[in-house]
Amino acid sequence: MSTGKISATLNDADQAAVMDAITTIKEKLPFLLSLTVDQRKALPKMGDKNQPFAHKALEVASQNSDFLPRSFDLEEMRRDVELLAELYPIMVAMTQLQSMIDDTYLKVGSEAYSSALQVYTYAKASGQGSGLEPLVAELGQRFARRTKREKSQPTTV
Repeated sequence: MSTGKISATLNDADQAAVMDAITTIKEKLPFLLSLTVDQRKALPKMGDKNQPFAHKALEVASQNSDFLPRSFDLEEMRRDVELLAELYPIMVAMTQLQSMIDDTYLKVGSEAYSSALQVYTYAKASGQGSGLEPLVAELGQRFARRTKREKSQPTTV
């Protein structure tokens, strides 16, 4: 895979199509949730070792349901185990896609920032006397250091 300079565009129609595809995914998976950090921490985790355990427990429960209390919902357990298996390939594909989007966004951002730094450097070096001084000063505010006094004073909105 190339990690060279990215030279691409995303037109409005393609961006809209991607957003529509994301909307379609959300519509096809209406049971998706968004957990808080505390909710995530409180849940027992399903890892690689726990998946076979859950499948085996479902087999045991299905073949020997007489030892389970009546309140135990075996069919709900079956649906959960099956949904877990059905979601897995989607999760893998989406994780890979998310990683690629993150990496591309990082690389494009780096390229844009590097170019902006070059513009600022060139404008500082050769922009004097050409009317660029106010723009160079405005760009330079990105690197201005705040004094301790400015940091401690509350900003007013």
